[in-house]
Amino acid sequence: MNPLWRERSWLAILAVGIVALSALPFVANDYLVGTGLSLLMWLALTQSWCVLSKMTGYVSLGHVVFYGLGAYLVVVTWQQVPLWLAIPAAGLLAAAFATLVGLPVLRVRGPYFVILTFGLAELVKFSIMAIESAGGTASRILFGAPDLVVIYFAMFALALLATGLLVWVSRSRFGHGLRSLRENEEAAETLGVSVVRFKLIAFVLSAAIPGMVGAVMALRSTYFVVGGVFDPMISITVIAMAILGGGDSAKGPVLGVVFLFFIQELLWANAPLLYMIILGAILITFVLLLPNGLVGLPDAWARRRGAASDGGRP
Repeated sequence: MNPLWRERSWLAILAVGIVALSALPFVANDYLVGTGLSLLMWLALTQSWCVLSKMTGYVSLGHVVFYGLGAYLVVVTWQQVPLWLAIPAAGLLAAAFATLVGLPVLRVRGPYFVILTFGLAELVKFSIMAIESAGGTASRILFGAPDLVVIYFAMFALALLATGLLVWVSRSRFGHGLRSLRENEEAAETLGVSVVRFKLIAFVLSAAIPGMVGAVMALRSTYFVVGGVFDPMISITVIAMAILGGGDSAKGPVLGVVFLFFIQELLWANAPLLYMIILGAILITFVLLLPNGLVGLPDAWARRRGAASDGGRP
């Protein structure tokens, strides 16, 4: 397929998806709206994760820490700070935390960075649990949360914001600089790329969105438990969706999120005990047979057709 035609087809499908999701609350019941809300949440989280990890190759297992901090801020300021201020403040808190820890954390890379980000998330989780325990609070309930439709459109806006952010980063000079870090950090620095500054900016940008996502999802659950919002499975699921999608553009997360989200829904409904086994098998299959994810599937098909055509010639 012609690359220009493929790009136009992708944009048309994306436009249809945006229209369908924007109309969902007006034509569907609460269950379907809640399902759409979850889909948008994973989309926003995965797009924001890709701003750092897909662009630079620094695979973070600590994305959930920003989500949890945003949720915690909204909970502790509930009915004291207006939501129109609390949700952006959650994003600013997450970005400020990323700025604070970014320089020491981004000094390491490879498996050390993965382990460090996981440890950082666990450190923050247990620190907040200790603070809550010292205050005699095991959980919190939010009374008077906004209507589901309001929460849905807030998440819809965050998903669009995260997608737009990744589109801008992937096509900008800044994004090309991040890719150069992924390929060879030392060579990029030699060519004049400000390695420390680029990594820190990407880290901060990737943190702000999940902070606001956590804030919105706290309004959805209305029952706050520290272990729930700092669950490592949130980070793991985001990484799985990004791997399945492939690429470092906004297209990959969209494909990966939609694919894995509906696989999850299908497995939870029909094979809940085999869920993790089947999910692991799917990930292994993609890593071995489709290393470029769903984004690379058309090119893989084209290469196979070309090879078959060449093999059939005398």
